[in-house]
Parts: sequence; structure tokens; C-alpha cells
Amino acid sequence: MHNYPDAASLVRALRPDEPVTLLRPHAATRAARFFVEKFPGRSLYAVKANPSPALLETLWAAGITHYDVASLGEVRLVHKFLPDAKLCFMHPVKSERAIAQAYHNHGVRTFSLDSREELDKIVRATATDGVAAADLELCVRVRVSSDHAKLSLAAKFGAEPSEVADLLVATRQAADSLGIAFHVGSQAMTPLAYAEAMEKVRAAIVEASVTVDIVDVGGGFPSVYPGMEPPPLEAYFETIHRTFEDLPISYSAELWCEPGRALCAEYASLLVKVEKRRDNELYINDGAYGALFDAAHVGWRFPVELMRESDSDDQAEFAFYGPTCDDMDYMAGPFILPADVKAGDYIEVGMLGAYGCAMRTEFNGFGETEDFVVEDEPMASLYTRIAANDLGNVHHIGKRSAQ
Repeated sequence: MHNYPDAASLVRALRPDEPVTLLRPHAATRAARFFVEKFPGRSLYAVKANPSPALLETLWAAGITHYDVASLGEVRLVHKFLPDAKLCFMHPVKSERAIAQAYHNHGVRTFSLDSREELDKIVRATATDGVAAADLELCVRVRVSSDHAKLSLAAKFGAEPSEVADLLVATRQAADSLGIAFHVGSQAMTPLAYAEAMEKVRAAIVEASVTVDIVDVGGGFPSVYPGMEPPPLEAYFETIHRTFEDLPISYSAELWCEPGRALCAEYASLLVKVEKRRDNELYINDGAYGALFDAAHVGWRFPVELMRESDSDDQAEFAFYGPTCDDMDYMAGPFILPADVKAGDYIEVGMLGAYGCAMRTEFNGFGETEDFVVEDEPMASLYTRIAANDLGNVHHIGKRSAQ
């Protein structure tokens, strides 16, 4: 794969007609090393955020050895490229066939659940000749609030408080190691989210009077986007460590987390071409059915940069239309760019390593993209100070470098 210093260099060399994904392996390596060295426990990469084999291998090389998989497809993918990785099947509702294949064919021993029905399913699917498995790590997922997160994950999964104690007792009998897990929602903007969830974990353990071997605080660790500038990740780690140490758990209990966005958001950005301008609406060649799903359907804003020197000192707010025939292929933004942006221009859209690369479809015949490695810094970072970046929508030209 050909490397370029930055997006502007690629534009000058190729003038691409299709969207281009710009990869920054050094940014993913830096994020992984941060979690490996500073999180006070074990970090499981949440594969759903970006299942790229190249990214998986980058994270593995940086020290991430455990992977949160949510489907048999993800189990097979990670096992293929990282055969020595520990896979943790953390989706709380799985088919019996998927459980059986993960356990018997791929060596998966760690499973999540949030109901007695799921527990019984796991026990049946992992048995051999009618003999129950004796090597299961089973994590009971409890429901907690997503009030401090930008995207809620509180409605679909998690045992209710009235169910947790009995489920923990039943799971303890089937598990070699018993865990309790939760998820505070995506893009949690304060460490308080984890402190409040840990209080629910404490109450559940006390009521059930069981020995807990694993506490999994899930994902939710944030990245930096326009209008969303979270506290330093060290503040989250400190809160989690303090509340974990105060739990009534086994002296040898393990602390786990499942970062997805925080490990890969800075890994990739998108280079798009402006095909048309209509007032302050820009028609670009990627959109809601491609890497900009969150911008369209969740109203997420991303940093943007015009790939040429502007003749205008003024900035304006723009919305984007994607390339398909659908009106809903629309990203309201606002995306702040120089006021003289026009058809034929190129724009880099940053921080799309998380979910952007994973959400692509080929609807309407669009979706073709090439990947190139670039050597500059991402548009925003939790792990290094970025020069010429105000953590909002940026429009500076020139190589971004760490200071």
C-alpha cells in the first residue's frame, strides 16, 4: 500500500473520483499502548467498532490480546487473523448454534448473558456428550443508565435490578469464573457514568452474596468530536479503579473494559470530493450509506478540512448530501468550511475510524473506496496534542504534527 504524508499530498498526486479512506496505524498503536499501560486492568477491543483485519493486527502488535466479539462472524474473523487472541463473546443474546461453534470450534470460553434463558442456552450448547462444561467464564450483564452518554445503550440489554441477584446465583453454579458486566452507553462524557454503574454492581453483589471473579465496565470511553470534548481518559481510569477497589469481590478478581471507539476513532478519516454546491449544501461522494452513517442518522458532527488554500477569510456552515438517490442521505452538520468551497474541491472528514469504516454498504451501487496510509496526525486526539487544531471543525492546510 502506497503511503502519503497527508491527505493534501494524496489529492495532488491522484485527484481521486471515489472516496478514499486514510489510515493512520500509528494513531491506533498509540491508543492501544495508552490502554495497555494505563488502564488498571484488561482491555478487550470491541471489534464491532472497526473489524478491519489490518487494524486488528495493529492492535495486537501494540499489546491488545483480548477481543470483544458479538457474532459468530466476528469470532471467525478474529480467530482467522489472530489465532492466539482470547475471544470473549459479549453479546447477551446469541443463537445456540453460534455458542456451540464458538466454544467447540474456536476455543471461546467467555460469554455474556442477561437472562436465565441465555444461561440455560450456554450450558446446553457448551456441553460435551451431555456433560456440562467446567471451564466457562460467564458475565452477567446488568442494566445501567446511559444518562451521561451521547448514545444510549440502556434499552436493549441488561438484567433488571429485580432479576440480577437470582441470575448471579444461578450463573455462579454454572461458571468456573463469574463476572458482572455493564455498558454505560457510547461516548460517555463524564467518569461519573462509571461510578454510578459501579454502585449498581455493588448492590447486586451484596444482594446475591456470591463471589465475583471479573468486573467488566464495558465500553463508552469517548473520543474527541466537534462540540464533544471529554475529560482526560486518566480521570475515567482513576474513577473506575477507585470504585473497583471498593467492591466486595474476590481478592484476585480481574477488572476488564471493552473500548471500541477510543481505540480506533483516530485510526481513519475520509477523503471526499464535492460534486455540486447548492447554496450551503454540498453534494459529496460518500454519505449515510457509507462512512457517514452517524453523521446522518445520529446527527454526529465530525471535523472537516478543505484540501486547498482558500481565497476566503470567511467560514460558513454547510450540510452534506451523499451520492445515493435518497433524500435521507443527508448530513445536517453543521460542517464549518471556508465560504468559497465549490464543486471539484476535496474535503477530509476526520475521526471516522470508529463505526465509519464498519457501516459501509453498497446501496445504489456506491460504496467503492480505496485505502491509503498517511503519516500525519489525526484531526483530534485524546493521546497527543495536535498542532493547528482547535478540536472543532478545522480547515487548516498543512501537515498536522504532534507537539
